[in-house]
Amino acid sequence: MSNYKGILPKGFLLDTQYTVLLFIKQGSNAETYRVKGKDGKLYFLKLFNYSKLSRTAFDNENNLLEIEFLKKINHENIVSYKDSGELIYESKKFAYLVLDFIAGETLAERISRERFENYYDIQQIIIDVLQGLDYLHHLSEPIIHNEITPQNIMLDLSSNVPKAKIIDFGFARSFHSSTKAYNKVGLNLNYVASECFNGLYSRQSDIFSVGAVMYQMLFGLPPWFKDVSKFISDRTNAEDTVLQQRSKPLAFPKIPDDFVGHDEKVNLILKKALSQDTENRFQSANEFIDAINGEIEVEDIDKVQKVKSDDKPEKKIQSKKAKGKGFDAIAGMQELKETIRVDIIDALQDKEKYEKYGLTIPNGMLMYGPPGCGKTFFAERMAEEIGFIFYQLKPSDIQSKWVNASQENVKNLFEEAKKNAPSIIFIDELDAIVPSRDTANISHMNTSVVNEFLAQMNNCGEHGIFVIGATNRPNAIDAAILRSGRLDKHIYLPPPDFEARKKMFELYLKKRPIELGLNYDELAKSTHNFVSSDIKFLCDEAARKALKENTRISMDILLEIIKNNKPSLTDKQLNEYLAIKKRMEGG
Repeated sequence: MSNYKGILPKGFLLDTQYTVLLFIKQGSNAETYRVKGKDGKLYFLKLFNYSKLSRTAFDNENNLLEIEFLKKINHENIVSYKDSGELIYESKKFAYLVLDFIAGETLAERISRERFENYYDIQQIIIDVLQGLDYLHHLSEPIIHNEITPQNIMLDLSSNVPKAKIIDFGFARSFHSSTKAYNKVGLNLNYVASECFNGLYSRQSDIFSVGAVMYQMLFGLPPWFKDVSKFISDRTNAEDTVLQQRSKPLAFPKIPDDFVGHDEKVNLILKKALSQDTENRFQSANEFIDAINGEIEVEDIDKVQKVKSDDKPEKKIQSKKAKGKGFDAIAGMQELKETIRVDIIDALQDKEKYEKYGLTIPNGMLMYGPPGCGKTFFAERMAEEIGFIFYQLKPSDIQSKWVNASQENVKNLFEEAKKNAPSIIFIDELDAIVPSRDTANISHMNTSVVNEFLAQMNNCGEHGIFVIGATNRPNAIDAAILRSGRLDKHIYLPPPDFEARKKMFELYLKKRPIELGLNYDELAKSTHNFVSSDIKFLCDEAARKALKENTRISMDILLEIIKNNKPSLTDKQLNEYLAIKKRMEGG
């Protein structure tokens, strides 16, 4: 089969638009070619053999799922859709998909060609992949990719800094589709999360796969690697073999002495990403990114599990007395902090004074804005400022596969918060818990959860409970939860201001070899609209360049890196958020 050249011959003209230039590879049910469009541009062509496709590859209207998904997707870290259609060739019927050409190589080719020499290159590739997944996981109808492997990560080498892009959506499925629609035949089991063997796929299963890829980039092989090619006709035996391997502790081979950037924190991140228990894994791609960027501290899950096993069973949602620096830990954003202090914090702490003036105590607030602007961090510091009992939860803490269990989780949460009042409930990714009931794809189970939340939030402030919801997608939240008596205060968190950016540069550079006299004011001026993760990336890139040149990180290096990179938040996206802000404020 090594001499196989593909079904379509070189020079074949498809639909009068695309000329076949080169056969690239053959998959189990599709082939990939490089083609040239009538417009003179290069594209990838994926040709599907209908006779080899599983029924699960189609939706209810017999459309090919991979094509339908890619039509709706638009993200810089995901391959872009161009065209699609059908072809009859030599009396056989095929579907075709045309994608924008990516000038580069797959991560698998990069790994086989040479090993990575430093952690920073690995870090940026993994962040690119996670940003693409975060987008997929937060669509109005979330998509689970289900096949994140080095073969399905393309490195775009058209610019100075390689950009990773997710390709091949042959196993992708809607999160809300039936598990029967998940066909595992053809998947590389070394990258598949263990729960997928039972047909259960989720955001956490994609996160496991990213962890497996990251592990391979560091150590050369996937975690718990086992060659199961001899079981190709015995799927059950292959899965049992992989699960048996994963019952052993995760090993960390010795890293070469000349490798730069690896430390114990990286191993803790991998442990968490590759946990066999989905509850111990990162609960979102964004949380994984925060861990990689050092914005959250990752505990050793082995020690955490041991503590839990020695104690009495713990509740899923934990509370804590918020202690810390409060708003003093937040650089800049003085106007926003003052607004929250006057409208919310003072009202909660001096209820009688506000009632004397006929002012109602806020019931809750929605924190919204672009990704990477520190909504979670801001909420935690706010809880410290007030000093209330603080409950922090994610969608996975509430959602359950059992009917009515999600509603019960919501009810129990509010009952416990009421007992420990005054208390704050912080809900991250609120759009995933209370999506708009006007969405056509929302399930009955999700509708029930929304209804339960609305019931529990009715004037919960009277019981000493203050609710904070955070989201990047305020338009996707059910409108009823934003009305008076529920989340009646809406706070927009913009990209970090001048002072915040200045402090971020100081924070991200302070433990690195830097030249004396860096002008942090100039760095802050040069990064308008850059969010926290952008600034972390700039500092990493500057460190990488200085490492290669065997010098200290200088202003010249930093300004050159800033000049060659754009903020992840475009002017168009920022304007969209500002338009949302205007609507939220009644404009």
